[in-house]
Amino acid sequence: MSADAVSTDTTTVDTGAGSALDRPFPRAIEMATLSLACVVVGGVWLGSHATEEASLTLPTALMVVAAALLATAAAMVSRVKGFSWNAFRRVGKWALLAYCVSAGMIEFAFVSNDAPSDVLWVVTGLLVIFALVVPFLIATTVARYQD
Repeated sequence: MSADAVSTDTTTVDTGAGSALDRPFPRAIEMATLSLACVVVGGVWLGSHATEEASLTLPTALMVVAAALLATAAAMVSRVKGFSWNAFRRVGKWALLAYCVSAGMIEFAFVSNDAPSDVLWVVTGLLVIFALVVPFLIATTVARYQD
């Protein structure tokens, strides 16, 4: 057996169909993740101040920023050519169902603990965004890599 029997050629053959990793994709996942971070920080802040009278300025501002980031991410994904909307819907509907149940249980905890109505409005807004952003992240990631 000669030394030439083993090839060290690492070049790949271009088949014309680019990998999902090679296709350009907007920074929608990053924006949606920032949206989720805003929701988490706002929720933790509300939860840590639940027993005292506190300003709702920070969680309200975070809620508005989170909604704007999520809307921007959705708009960015809607413009992607060749995006697998079928996979997005198939995955997204079940993730949405699961996260709506989770958000509903968290909402119930605030309602059953007699949270003031102004706090409840902010919590509800944050939970709606939470129930939308996580399924959006899951469905977008799956659909992005779907062939």
